[in-house]
Amino acid sequence: MTTDDKGALDINGIMGYLPHRYPFLLVDRVLECVPGRTLTAIKNVTMNEPFFAGHFPGHPVMPGVLVIEALAQASAILAYRTPGPHNTEGAIFLFAGIDSARFRRQVAPGDQLLLEVSVVRIVRGVGKFAARATVDGEMAAEAELMAALRPPIPGGAAAPGA
Repeated sequence: MTTDDKGALDINGIMGYLPHRYPFLLVDRVLECVPGRTLTAIKNVTMNEPFFAGHFPGHPVMPGVLVIEALAQASAILAYRTPGPHNTEGAIFLFAGIDSARFRRQVAPGDQLLLEVSVVRIVRGVGKFAARATVDGEMAAEAELMAALRPPIPGGAAAPGA
């Protein structure tokens, strides 16, 4: 895994934490991470994304649910990097809830999403995170996200650290 003194991760480091792969890996780089507190990452949005073929032809817009998914993936990386009894070898964080989601700006090919997440709390394997995605300083989406730590699915993809 490639990290620096700010806790940054390249794509190889990200794939060491998340079980997601193309086309569903929606975090390209972690710029900074303070375990237990905050994480800042980016998603480069390109016309090559498979969802643009149908959402919407002639007016490509990144689906809002995928903006939220990118924030959820960033939250999971922060949770994995936060030491504590909640973080058990081989377990996997699964998206468990969303509150107060708001979409403020469309996201289009060529945009770079800045993903900012912070820990609200992590208790007994359930984490709550404040999350926001911006493009050029303009709010695209914000939400409160929840993730629950669960054992890996038998026969499924290897969980981070496995």
